[in-house]
Amino acid sequence: MMDKLISRFADQLTEALQIGETAKINPHAHEINKVYVAGLGGSGIGADFVQSFLRKECSVPYTVGKGYTIPNYVDKNTLAICSSYSGNTEETVSSYEQLLETGAKIVIVSSGGRLISEAKERGLDYIQVPGDWPSPRACLGYSIVQQLYVMYHLGFINGLFQDQVKSAIDLIKYDSDAIKSAAKQVAERIHDKIPIIYATDRMEPVAVRLRQQINENSKMLCWHHVIPEMNHNELVGWTEKHEDMAVIYLRNRDDLKRNQVRIEINQEIIGRYTDTIIDIFSKGNSLIEKAVYLVHLGDWISWYLSEIRGVDAIEIKVIDYLKSELGKV
Repeated sequence: MMDKLISRFADQLTEALQIGETAKINPHAHEINKVYVAGLGGSGIGADFVQSFLRKECSVPYTVGKGYTIPNYVDKNTLAICSSYSGNTEETVSSYEQLLETGAKIVIVSSGGRLISEAKERGLDYIQVPGDWPSPRACLGYSIVQQLYVMYHLGFINGLFQDQVKSAIDLIKYDSDAIKSAAKQVAERIHDKIPIIYATDRMEPVAVRLRQQINENSKMLCWHHVIPEMNHNELVGWTEKHEDMAVIYLRNRDDLKRNQVRIEINQEIIGRYTDTIIDIFSKGNSLIEKAVYLVHLGDWISWYLSEIRGVDAIEIKVIDYLKSELGKV
């Protein structure tokens, strides 16, 4: 099942563009000077990508919250996006309830549930995405594109992202077989190891996405860190042999030159302690294209890992158990 969902990523992005283009987001009564997004899991990571994509273009701060409470700075001059695929995510609903008291401009991005019901009842702006996907983490395309469109419709960014998403769609369609082949090769190298994912700071959302997909789809523990920050702490931890660990570098050929030098030195140091170091280079021109390419490749890595390990990529019984136990309190 998960492989079918991953295969539909390009089609999902195409549909997401169509939904976002026709969405109606009304101007706010007050000047907006900051953006706050509430979202967790597969919905929250979409905001991380948008934050990275807009870093050089957006003129207002764009921050992401992944908990029950909102920061004190949220006020009537804030655009507050609540992103929850189900519309019932406990922490996001809690944040939404607090946002109602601030006078912020609230926009809901969801497939249904309480948040869409609230938006309709209160006359809030919302973008509703299809609700027939059995796994929220497979709906990253909807989350990213709709949040970009919210920013676009309110005039914070231009429409260049639309062409970049279209180019990304063409790229992963054209390269589909090669992407799956590369992903399978990586999975075969790391299936019996602990994956460690490193990327430069602008690509951290891609590293987080791969980590989360390996956690959920492959049922494996792993971690990630970013360069240059990890050069100031984690690198010192590489002091003994760890042949049970596999280090994956998510790279772009146009990464900052100083970071490229750092990666080469990192690999020389880490290579003393593990034989499994893997470079995965992106394809594409824009940051959006590069990120979409690596996300799609990473999703396939997690799928092939689940196949090799003989686990059900869809199943999340431990999360269901957690929610049921929380429901008793």
